[in-house]
This record gives sequence, C-alpha cells and structure tokens, in this order.
Amino acid sequence: MPGADRLFDVVFVLVVIFTLLQASTLAPVARRLGVTAPAEAAEIRVETAPLERMRADLLQLEVPPGSRLGGVHVDELRLPVGASVTLVLRDGVGFVPGPDTRLKVGDSLLIVATAGVRDETERRLRAVSRRGRLARWFGEYGEDRDD
Repeated sequence: MPGADRLFDVVFVLVVIFTLLQASTLAPVARRLGVTAPAEAAEIRVETAPLERMRADLLQLEVPPGSRLGGVHVDELRLPVGASVTLVLRDGVGFVPGPDTRLKVGDSLLIVATAGVRDETERRLRAVSRRGRLARWFGEYGEDRDD
C-alpha cells in the first residue's frame, strides 16, 4: 500500500503521546473518581511488655517436684478473671498452652495477672500446688501456713 510507512509512523507517534498523557493523569483521575485501591494499613506498634500501662504483673512459676500442680490441666487452675497462663516452658521449648494442656513437674509458667487479682492468683496457685485441683473442696485457699 502506498503511504503505509507514513501511516505506521503517525499511528506509532500518536500511541506514544497518548500513553504518556494518560499515564501522567491516571492517578489523579482515579482518585477524583474514587476508584483507587484502599490505602495501606497503618503500621502497628508492638511493645516489648506494656504491663505497666495495663497495670499487670508477669508472674513466673516453676512446678516443683511433689507439687500437685503436676497433672493439672490449665483450665483446672481456675485462675480469676484477669489472670492467664500465657506461656509454658517445657524441656527448653516454650509454647502457648490451651485449656487442656496438662502441666508437668519441671514446667515453668508465665502468668499475666492484673494488679487487682495478683494476690488471689498467687493464693489459688499455692492452694492447687498443695491440694490439687479440688483444693477448695478440702478447705484450702492458699493462705500462708505457719508450719
């Protein structure tokens, strides 16, 4: 076809020009039409231990030999609301316990307790250590003994 080369050159130049024009106006037009992708999520802030702000304490307990805590499931501890076993360290491996996790002698527990229930949490743990999961049935409430 006569003039095909000239037609190709014109179409090529027009495509390049329109592409450059559209590329520079695409983002502003998309924002104006409200069809942009949602903004990226805000960065989260992770703190090492915001326990002071939560007014909570981190308690550490090791299940000693002879303790009746050995064999007790975490949910059988019946810790007060505001206290939770957050980590168990067993044989050098830490894991987050579930309610059916059975404690073993030698386990180390990390317990987060708010200031308002810390004493009650400690009493409950002492009571279960002395008398087992049915400590309250035996009249054991974890008070310090004089023996």
